Amino acid sequence: MQVEIWSDVVCPWCYLGKARFEKALAGFEHRDEVTVTYRSFELDPGRTGTEPLLDMLTAKYGPQAGEMEQRVAGLAEAEGLGYRTDREIGNTFDAHRLLHLAREKGLENEMLSALFRANFAEARPVFTSEVLTDVAEEAGLPRAEAEAVLADPSRYAEAVRAEEREAAELGAGGVPFFVLGRRFGVSGGQSVEVFAQALEKAWAASAG
Repeated sequence: MQVEIWSDVVCPWCYLGKARFEKALAGFEHRDEVTVTYRSFELDPGRTGTEPLLDMLTAKYGPQAGEMEQRVAGLAEAEGLGYRTDREIGNTFDAHRLLHLAREKGLENEMLSALFRANFAEARPVFTSEVLTDVAEEAGLPRAEAEAVLADPSRYAEAVRAEEREAAELGAGGVPFFVLGRRFGVSGGQSVEVFAQALEKAWAASAG
């Protein structure tokens, strides 16, 4: 059974959702017969430049933005995840292009985990070529290959856009968005229990 997960590397609920889904999958009887593919989605594809995350959130949500981030930080810590609120926000298209390279190398999960860790736990700007190359190398990708992708804006660009178009066709207005067995969709960073139930339901449907 295939599980497809649309996510963005700067989405905190994608970070939480990945951890919770993996816990549910670890307890799933048929886990060895589940293939997980992460697909591209940009929360803010038109963004240029970088700025402090809290500045962006405050402009959007007002003075309560800091409290909102602290609440998410608490949820992340409950999942055993590092979470810093002094992050920057920027364009993630290049990160998604590198994720496609990683998929070809069988290192997609490692690359996404490394990007999440760099952004959320370490507050590193995963929008610059230098940091992206470092993170790719940490995930096991050949540094020269990552540099070559980043030097050519056309590499994997259409693959990223195709997955974003598919998300829109499936009705995904935000992320994370989970599609199980091409039959069931789950939106948001749900609880481990919800993901476990979705896995059971999708497996039963695929076997029926």
